[in-house]
Amino acid sequence: MEPQLVKSAERTVRILEVLAESHDTLTLSELQQRTGFPRSSLHALMRTLVELNWVETDSGRSAFGIGPHALLTGTAYLDKDPALPFAQEMLEDLRDEIGRTVHFARRDGAHVLYLATRESREAAHVIPRVGRRLPAHVTALGQVLLAQLTDDEVGALLPHPLISLTEHTITDLTKLTGELDQVRTRGWSYEREQGTPGVACVAVAVDYRIPATDAISCSMPAGLPPADVERITEAVIKHTRKLAATLRREGIR
Repeated sequence: MEPQLVKSAERTVRILEVLAESHDTLTLSELQQRTGFPRSSLHALMRTLVELNWVETDSGRSAFGIGPHALLTGTAYLDKDPALPFAQEMLEDLRDEIGRTVHFARRDGAHVLYLATRESREAAHVIPRVGRRLPAHVTALGQVLLAQLTDDEVGALLPHPLISLTEHTITDLTKLTGELDQVRTRGWSYEREQGTPGVACVAVAVDYRIPATDAISCSMPAGLPPADVERITEAVIKHTRKLAATLRREGIR
């Protein structure tokens, strides 16, 4: 039996998620369109969230954005995660070895949540990723973690239809499950321009939980020669296995 959700709490969380996912501030009408909530209850919830500093607005209350108290809560999640300090140390070592941007992320339902990133020292434009969520099926991180599940579990978890971010995104569930079978066989995932044009990514699951919830990835230009991709993949595998062994030794679950 499904647990009964408290409507006001559910709506509050949904509002914060919509604001967090938007790169721009949203008007009340835009929020209503994206959430489907009645305007009267939406207006009352927004007033409360503004007063509590969870939401920011302009002087005329015509547009809304995520507020500073949301940052406090997100930071607290990172501060209490026992695996994160070990992952951050490993990311430093991995980036130093391969010179590319590397990530540590966790599966959050049908998404992946970025918990740590170390940018390539040569990156011209740094795009902040920590705290961001992306659909699991469009990322190497997500695919390697979805491969920890059965095909039936994947089908029940992912939205229908699968959204597309680029022309290369896998939007057919049968094709996706075929790709996940290959991931299970080789032990790592590789996607090319499925989430971002011009970018490829390789990822390896951190096997300290069953099924694995976390993964390490490396982003690279999509046009790298196969020998370079192979060298990077081997480095990601090596460092991820070392991290998993450390977390198991430390008793972190």
